[in-house]
Amino acid sequence: MKEFILLLPIIFIFHDMEEVVGFGYFFKKNPDLYDRFPRVMKAYRNFKTEGFAAAVYEEFIPFFGVSLLAYYFPNKVLISMWYGLFLALAGHFIIHIGQTIYLKKYIPSFVTSLICLPVSVNILLRCTRVMDFDLVTILTIALSILLMMLNLKLAHKLAHFVNGRMHVEENVMR
Repeated sequence: MKEFILLLPIIFIFHDMEEVVGFGYFFKKNPDLYDRFPRVMKAYRNFKTEGFAAAVYEEFIPFFGVSLLAYYFPNKVLISMWYGLFLALAGHFIIHIGQTIYLKKYIPSFVTSLICLPVSVNILLRCTRVMDFDLVTILTIALSILLMMLNLKLAHKLAHFVNGRMHVEENVMR
């Protein structure tokens, strides 16, 4: 299982680079999304690539940190946390594929989701064969998924903070 552990942050960053590079252009080309989906798009109002990149970086930290810890100090809790993070990432890919199907148009994240989902499922299935799914493992996996969902909210707040700071600096420079 150790050979798969460091693939988690690599797969995450490979996928999220498509988002960082593509979403600014995508939102400019699709302003109707703000009217069609106001609740969802509220998180992307005043979108700036810099703020989004800061959010991606913040999200990367737990993926990288837990992976490093699980690699160098493998134990049941760290491996279970890693597995939960990988499950959360695979769910993230499924959501992006569903968004693309629902919108009936390419969204930045679709191509790498199509590439990364089968790879991630394969890794998760291989790891499932060697893991002991006792109560501690299951609770740790569930807690890891919940923490990543909460971390997504933190990442969005960070993006808004960075975007707000950039707006202030832009106004000062004028």
